[in-house]
Amino acid sequence: MRLFRLTFATIIQRKTWVICAFAVVALPLILPLISSATEKPILVQPARILAAWDTLWICALLWGLFTAAREGESNATSGIGEYFLTAGVSATRQLFEIWLAVFSFLVPLTCMTALVCLFAAAPADPVEHTMWWVLNAQYAVLFLLVFAPVLALAIALASRFGGITGFAVTIGLTLYGLYGVGYLDNLLKLEGNPVLRAFWVFSPQYRFADLTQRLYCKSGALPSEAFWTMTLYFVGILAVYTGLSRLCFRIKLSS
Repeated sequence: MRLFRLTFATIIQRKTWVICAFAVVALPLILPLISSATEKPILVQPARILAAWDTLWICALLWGLFTAAREGESNATSGIGEYFLTAGVSATRQLFEIWLAVFSFLVPLTCMTALVCLFAAAPADPVEHTMWWVLNAQYAVLFLLVFAPVLALAIALASRFGGITGFAVTIGLTLYGLYGVGYLDNLLKLEGNPVLRAFWVFSPQYRFADLTQRLYCKSGALPSEAFWTMTLYFVGILAVYTGLSRLCFRIKLSS
């Protein structure tokens, strides 16, 4: 795991992750206090929920994907990938270790966000409080399942086409899965187009993993069947993206 340790130490040394850690903890507590939510105390907790998870999504989209793309490009252009290949570390192993280093930062950020919601925005009702724990845990799992394959794809694309391409493609793909598919769905309801319908069917439906509104409205935890169906769906996307990432990933300029 030498490449993992090297990548992990490099990210630690840059210290930009500190900004993300501060943001996911501090912003949900600070922003509601300087907004109109303070006019009605009942709105403070919902405001914290929105601030907490929206901050995490922004950090993952901007910092997470940028860091993944940067490390993927650096591995291919600096000669590190070729060095580790001669040391017996295969390309597949290199992709996994770089991904694991970046993902190791995203997991604590997700846990911190869930804890902020659990201890700073939990409902007082005992029944709702129990479901609150379950719903936040479900949200954390689905969020990580969304970003796990996208980080790998960012690393792979950046290693072959450059960091800007890796970052731009993956952030565009994720935003499309969060918002674009919804607009496309509304368009298809107005006008049925078989080509657009096929495109929509094979689009990543990341919007299903965004449970912020469910937390905001206190709709309760997802039913077990629905949660496991969504989990299997995102695991399927993970499998597809893993294959694509391995095909795109390169460890040296001449490959």
